[in-house]
Amino acid sequence: MNLHEYQGKEILRKFGVPVPEGRVAQTAGEAVEAAKEIQKSTGCGTWAVKAQIHAGGRGKGGGVKIAKSLEEVRSYAGAIIGMNLVTPQTGPKGKKVHKALVEQGIYYKGASEPAEFYLSFLLNRQISKTIIIYSPAGGMSIEEVAHKTPDLIFKEVIDPLTGLLPYQCRRVAFDLGLSGDAWKNFQSFLPKLYHAYDSSDASLFEINPLFKTSDNKIIAADCKVTLEDNSLFRHPEYPGLRDLSEEDPIEVEANRADLNYVKLDGNVQNGLKPASG
Repeated sequence: MNLHEYQGKEILRKFGVPVPEGRVAQTAGEAVEAAKEIQKSTGCGTWAVKAQIHAGGRGKGGGVKIAKSLEEVRSYAGAIIGMNLVTPQTGPKGKKVHKALVEQGIYYKGASEPAEFYLSFLLNRQISKTIIIYSPAGGMSIEEVAHKTPDLIFKEVIDPLTGLLPYQCRRVAFDLGLSGDAWKNFQSFLPKLYHAYDSSDASLFEINPLFKTSDNKIIAADCKVTLEDNSLFRHPEYPGLRDLSEEDPIEVEANRADLNYVKLDGNVQNGLKPASG
């Protein structure tokens, strides 16, 4: 079961994983009110306005905008909410945007340069273990990074009997090029993220970008969360998060009938020749 970004971040927040402060809006007016609340709480004067659909690459399709004023928040939210957003993951038909996430700006002046990384926890069913895939090249499609610069893709296997170990956290931090306070903050961030992933029975936590602020904080700037359907009985609070408008109607119908539906390409023919005469 896929979640929207704002829903995934609520799970992260419950486990103490640092995320930007944000509010969900369904109209431009609600977006402005959300921005005002965030400004009052954080003091920030810039905001990210992000379309909420079950697909990546939203920025490339115009679904993510940085607003530097409340007027821009209203304008961007008004354009994003209701738009048909086409990204590399939606296909040419795109998806209609019903909600936008308004978040505090995370780029600000500080002692160091901000940086973006890629990190994900995913279940490898072939070896029955969770794998961390990470890269110092964040903010990009991981498939694109793997194709152009495969040397920037790193992997770490987690044994389910031991869980994530401290030496693995240190190795990931070194491979990402972290140092100083950012390195120390990451040692706290990664175990919390793994705890959230493991405790929610997820099959995927993708953080892209994993963000280092200019004052060396580590936060999940964006996230994609997929929950394991077969474990939902252990989490009665999760099925209510399902957004059926984002799913294939045929898959929704199959799910209601407790069937596993697999969509295939091509045509099915019986191979029999028509009867003669």
